[in-house]
Amino acid sequence: MAAGSEASALDASSIDTFPRLLVHHARTRADAPAMREKDMGIWQSWSWSAVADEVAALACGLAELGFKRGDRLAIIGDNRPRLYWSMCAAQILGGVPVPLYQDAVAQEMVFVLLDADIRIAIVEDQEQVDKLLEVREQCPQLQHILYDDPRGLRHYTQPFIHGMDEVLAMGRIHNANQPDFVVEEIARGRADDVSIMLYTSGTTGKPKGVCQTHAAFIAAARGGMAVDHLAADGDILSYLPMAWVGDHLFSYAQALVAGFTVNCPESAETVMIDMREIGPSYYFAPPRVFENLLTQVMIRMEDAGRIKRSMFHAFMAVAKRCGAELLDGRPVSGADRLLYALGNFFVYGPLRNVLGMSRIRVAYTAGAAIGPDLFKFYRSIGINLKQFYGQTETCAYVCLQPDRQIKYDSVGKPAPGVEINIADNGEILVKGPMLLKEYYKRPDATAESINADGYFMTGDAGFLDDDGHLKIIDRAKDVGKLAGGAMFAPNYIENKLKFFPHIKEAVCFGHDRDMVCAFINIDMGAVGNWAERRGLAYSGYTDLAGKPEVYELIEKCVEEVNAELGRDAMVADTQVHRFLVLHKELDPDDDELTRTRKVRRGFVAEKYAVLIEALYGGKPSQFIETEVKFEDGRKGKVAADLVIRDVKTFAQGAA
Repeated sequence: MAAGSEASALDASSIDTFPRLLVHHARTRADAPAMREKDMGIWQSWSWSAVADEVAALACGLAELGFKRGDRLAIIGDNRPRLYWSMCAAQILGGVPVPLYQDAVAQEMVFVLLDADIRIAIVEDQEQVDKLLEVREQCPQLQHILYDDPRGLRHYTQPFIHGMDEVLAMGRIHNANQPDFVVEEIARGRADDVSIMLYTSGTTGKPKGVCQTHAAFIAAARGGMAVDHLAADGDILSYLPMAWVGDHLFSYAQALVAGFTVNCPESAETVMIDMREIGPSYYFAPPRVFENLLTQVMIRMEDAGRIKRSMFHAFMAVAKRCGAELLDGRPVSGADRLLYALGNFFVYGPLRNVLGMSRIRVAYTAGAAIGPDLFKFYRSIGINLKQFYGQTETCAYVCLQPDRQIKYDSVGKPAPGVEINIADNGEILVKGPMLLKEYYKRPDATAESINADGYFMTGDAGFLDDDGHLKIIDRAKDVGKLAGGAMFAPNYIENKLKFFPHIKEAVCFGHDRDMVCAFINIDMGAVGNWAERRGLAYSGYTDLAGKPEVYELIEKCVEEVNAELGRDAMVADTQVHRFLVLHKELDPDDDELTRTRKVRRGFVAEKYAVLIEALYGGKPSQFIETEVKFEDGRKGKVAADLVIRDVKTFAQGAA
C-alpha cells in the first residue's frame, strides 16, 4: 500500500476510518502479525504491512471492475482473510461491504442482493458461486462474482466469474500505474461515511439493512477496549458468521483499533482443534456455543471411569461454591482456597485446556440471554466470562460488565458514552455514538426506531437495579401475562431448560393462558450418547425423541426447573405444566429459527398451532405431519404421533 507515504500525512486525530487505521498499523507495527489462517493443517501469517499491500491491490482491482464510491459489495463465506480484506478494500473506495450469512440457501440471499443493489459479490468458494449462479436471473444487476478458493471452479468459463488472484494481479498493475490513487481515495473518506451494512435477523418480518458509520463502530471498539484493557498483544479466533454484528465488532473493528491478531480456523469442523493450537486471549461466543461446549464436557464425563467421574463432580461442587468468588477477588475460606487449588490442578486447568481457553483473559457472550447456571459454571472454573448487551443497530455495544462487578442476572453497566433510559412500559431506550445512521432505503423504519429525544427503542424489556446494572426480562413483545395476571417471560424459562445438556431448544407458551406449556428439542448428541450407554436402539431423531425413556429423562429436567421457579415468588406461577418433545429439530432452513439461531416465536406458534391446542386441550397425544427442507433444496415430510406429558409443579416456597 506504500504504507509509509500514506501514513505520513496522518496524525493521531485523523485516524477516524478503518482504512486509516490499517495504514497506521502498517506504518507503526509493520512486521507484527495481523492475521493468520490455517490452510491444509498449517498456519499462514500476514503482517500488518503485508495486509495493507493486499488490501490496496484488492481496492485497485475492484476499481478496475467498476466499483465506485457509494456502491455496495456483497461478501459471502466463512471467516477468511481475503474476505475481511475485501471489507477494507471497499471502504477505501468509499463503498459499503454487505456480508451475508454463508449458510443461507440461495433463495434467502435474493432479498439482500436486490435490496442492497449488489453489482459485485466476493465469495469464498464453489458452493457460494453456485448459489449466486442459481439466482442470477432474479438478480440482473449482479455483474461480477469473485471467488477466493479456486477448487472445483476450473471449468467455470462465464466471463463475469473471476478469481481473486486475477483481480489482485489487475489491482497491482493499476497501483503501479496510479501510485496516488489509493492515497487519494483514503483521504476522501469521512468518519460519518457508512462503513458497513448489516442485515437484521428478521424475526418478525423482512430483514432491514442497518447502515453503520466508521465513527460508530470505532467508538464501540474503543469503549470495549477501555473497559477490558484490550491491547495489540492479544489473539482472537474468528469463526462466527461475518454477517453478524458481534463478529464485525470483535474481528474487524476492535482488531483494527487495537491491533491484535485475528486467527481464521481451517473449517467449522476444526474450530475446537484450532482454538487449542492458538490459545486465544480474547474469545466471543453466543450462549448456544457455550451450551454445546458444556454438553460435550458432560457427555465425556459420563463416558469416563468411575474414579475420574467422582473426582470431576467432587471438585465441581467446590468450584460452584467458591470458584466465581475467587475470580472476582471476594473473600473465601482458607480450606476452600486449598481445595480449589487442588481442583485447578486436577480438573479445572485440564478442562480449560481441552476447551482451548487456557490463555483467555476475557470471554464474552451475547446475542441471547444466557442462563445464570451456565454463566456461573464457566466463571467457576476460572474463565473470565462476561455478558454484554447490544443490537445490530447499536454496534453490539450498550452494556458491559466491568471486572469484579459481575452479576449473573444482569448484562452489566452502560458502556462508556452510552445513556440508558427505561420507558414507562419497561422498554429499554439507548443513546450514544454507536447508533445506526439509518435503515437502508427505509426512512419510515428509521423514524420509528428512534424517538423524539434521540433514543433508540431496543424492543427489549428490562430495568436498572440499585447498582446501575441493566437486567433484561425478555423481548418486550414476548413478555405477557398468564390468564391469572402473573407475568410471563418465556425466554427466562427457556434458558433454564436449555441449561440441561439433554435439551437443545425450548419454546414456552402461556400468554393469556391459564398455565405454561412447552415444546422441547432434545440434543441429539447428548441424548444419543445417553441412549447408547443404556442399550436403547433408535433409527434417527424422530424415533429417539419419541422414546418413553427419553420422555422420562426430559420430564426430570422440566421438574427440576419447576422446583427452581417455585422458589421465586415472581415466577412461581409460570412453572411448566405440560410439554411435548418435537419430532424434528427447529431449523433455520425451515424458517423456524433465524440464521443467528433465535426462535421465530410467532412463526413456530402458527406452524405448530395444532400442537399448542393439544397441549392446552388436555390431549394425551397429537399426530402431526411437517414439511422439511433438506440442504440440497429437496423437500420431504416428517410425521409422528407426539406424546404429551403432564409435569409435577410445586407450591410457592415448597420446592
